[in-house]
Amino acid sequence: MNIPQDDVWIEKLKSIRLLLLDVDGVLTDGGIVYDDAGAEIKTFNVRDGLGIRLLMLAGVPVGIATGRRSPALLHRCANLKITMIFDGLAQKTGVLDIIADQTGITADEIAYIGDDLMDISLMQKVGVSIAVADAHPLVISAAHMVSRFPGGRGAVREICEMILMAKGVWDDMLQRLI
Repeated sequence: MNIPQDDVWIEKLKSIRLLLLDVDGVLTDGGIVYDDAGAEIKTFNVRDGLGIRLLMLAGVPVGIATGRRSPALLHRCANLKITMIFDGLAQKTGVLDIIADQTGITADEIAYIGDDLMDISLMQKVGVSIAVADAHPLVISAAHMVSRFPGGRGAVREICEMILMAKGVWDDMLQRLI
């Protein structure tokens, strides 16, 4: 992970109370497949899923903020028990007020992972903004951090682990798995 190695960023990650994710290009590799009936098929990374589960088990909720609507996404969210889903968004920053009203979590306590131009406005308002390794160059420029992995290929897992490590609960989460 391309993370500034100073106490300020470790403290920022430690203070994260919600991880918010884009979908296409972050939870997936950005590809969309249609079957013969026109149904959309997405591929999600199981390792990213485990990272999400561990983060949620540690008390950090995970939410979705995406411009598209997809039944495949809803199935994946149900599988991971993600209930904070904002889909079909024309403009993503509006979710911050909704999240604050529903949870009391402020923008400074949110980390957001994005990959494309539509994500920049939200990235500019959250406490920690993260771009996946294969994000658009302008998104990378807008990010506080850049993952080592591309979207749909372990970037989300990497960020989840970084947050768990910063919070000092990584070893506890490992013990629950082993």
